Amino acid sequence: MLDISPVLLLSSGIIFLLVVARLNSCLFKPLLKHMDERTESIKKNMEDAKSNSADVDGLLAEANEIISKAKKEAAAIRDQAYKEAKDSADVKLASAKLNLEAKTAEFAKELQDETKALKDSLLSSMPQFNESLKTKLSSI
Repeated sequence: MLDISPVLLLSSGIIFLLVVARLNSCLFKPLLKHMDERTESIKKNMEDAKSNSADVDGLLAEANEIISKAKKEAAAIRDQAYKEAKDSADVKLASAKLNLEAKTAEFAKELQDETKALKDSLLSSMPQFNESLKTKLSSI
């Protein structure tokens, strides 16, 4: 019924084993090697990413520190400029105040002089007013 040829069966087995051996050496080993290399590459890249993350965190901390120092320096400069401006304004205000006081004193002196001159003028013309008043009263 079924004729199984041992030579054919044995040759098929040998051909199968040769094909499997050839596929193993030409396909499976390079494919497995490539997969292992890819896995190692991914692990290395993950470690590099973690290292870069740590570097970025360090740089971020350094940047925040620099910004903090710059803010402190800016505040100190602003305070110094405010102090200098206030001192300058105080000096100018004091100078203006002294100038106004001098002008006020000069004005008061001139006013006194004018008042005295006006009184003297009125006193010197008082007899004329008296005579004119007497003449007016007598004519009424």
